[in-house]
Amino acid sequence: MSDFDYDLFVIGGGSGGVRAARVAASEYGVKVGLAEEDRYGGTCVIRGCVPKKLMVFASSYRDLFADARNYGWEINDGPFDWHLFSGKMRNELDRLEGIYRKLLDNSGVEKFDARATIKDAHTVTLSTGEEKTAKHILIATGGRPVRPELENGELGLVSDDIFHMDALPRSMLIVGGGYIACEFACILHGMGVDVSMYYRGGQILNGFDDEARGLVAEQMRMRGVGMHSGASILEMDQRDGGICVKSTLGNEKMFDKVFFATGRRPNTDNMGLEEVGVKLGRNGAIEVNEYSQTGVPSIYAIGDVTDRVNLTPVAIREGMAFVETVFGAKPTPVDHDLIPSAVFTQPEMGTVGMTEEAAREQEEIEIYATSFKPMQTAFAEREDRVMMKLVVSKKNRTVLGCHIVAPQAGEMIQLAGIAIKMGATKEQFDQTCAVHPTMAEELVTMRTPVRTS
Repeated sequence: MSDFDYDLFVIGGGSGGVRAARVAASEYGVKVGLAEEDRYGGTCVIRGCVPKKLMVFASSYRDLFADARNYGWEINDGPFDWHLFSGKMRNELDRLEGIYRKLLDNSGVEKFDARATIKDAHTVTLSTGEEKTAKHILIATGGRPVRPELENGELGLVSDDIFHMDALPRSMLIVGGGYIACEFACILHGMGVDVSMYYRGGQILNGFDDEARGLVAEQMRMRGVGMHSGASILEMDQRDGGICVKSTLGNEKMFDKVFFATGRRPNTDNMGLEEVGVKLGRNGAIEVNEYSQTGVPSIYAIGDVTDRVNLTPVAIREGMAFVETVFGAKPTPVDHDLIPSAVFTQPEMGTVGMTEEAAREQEEIEIYATSFKPMQTAFAEREDRVMMKLVVSKKNRTVLGCHIVAPQAGEMIQLAGIAIKMGATKEQFDQTCAVHPTMAEELVTMRTPVRTS
């Protein structure tokens, strides 16, 4: 009989923690406990990917109504009903949370709706006052949005708040230029909000391919999002009619709402981690090795709380690798190489592998790229442009990166990611027959590099 209450105790009921808990319990037959202080499903399901994508869908109909008229349909685009949509969205999130709870129950995982902290290498303390012991502890507490240290900063919303607005504002200032800022700028603009963006850098989407992010910025401006580079807030205060913002642009402007999309922080505060020997790095992230193991051998951590690659599918894969390592007797390092991802702006951006800028620093490359007006929106008399781009090694012809800016770029990059993960060469792309007429056929029809370096 085990000396511990559980073989595994998981702290955090998000996608990574739930996957690790239920697989360990159902496939390896170990006794598992899990504690979640908020809602099951975590950031992705409750206050991230899922509600955000529903909002993306909702906001995209504005363009579709205009397109439909140009295709011969008699259609009127009435005002967007936020109350109807948000009510349905909350019902859907409740349904998904129920599924997460049921998955744990069906796997035999014992759930605790409580906050858990670390007492020692094998003991967790619950906010109910109970203590539970486990041979292994897995921390999967995710991260949270943070407000900048600014007087009256509490007047601003963060991403968690967006899904709970009672009504859509007439105007909103979004502070930040990362993917969360850009996605919500497009979403809210599509829903009829007058959106402005202030970001410190010279361009949005820092870290992404320069050509791709440049096209996204161009299309956002063309749609009517007010974008202001090199801008940050100096002062903000509540006044009749909204929030008055004084900025480095040298003016004062009123907004109904201000939304800070200025970063996230791992949820490691007041958990007792450093007291038991778990090291915290930059921004409070838990330091782990390639097997997600901390400096305390019995304690592991996965997902955003480690601040490695903060994506839901990555947290799930890290959870699976942890289970295989600890309970499957198959040490499995986490593979963070060539991870496809998408930014759900309008148009979307899909990316996998190296940017042109990063690849150029590594070796000699060839760039194959094209930008054009897609058939569907060109016929509807829209000025939208899309881009397909391949970054190719001059030495061995391997496709090092793929960057797509286009409607449904997320769907396309998922499939392109398979080929690039397999190490496909440019010639193998060329040997693939095109599907015509599609936007994605350009990925296999570009024959001549536009530049080499």
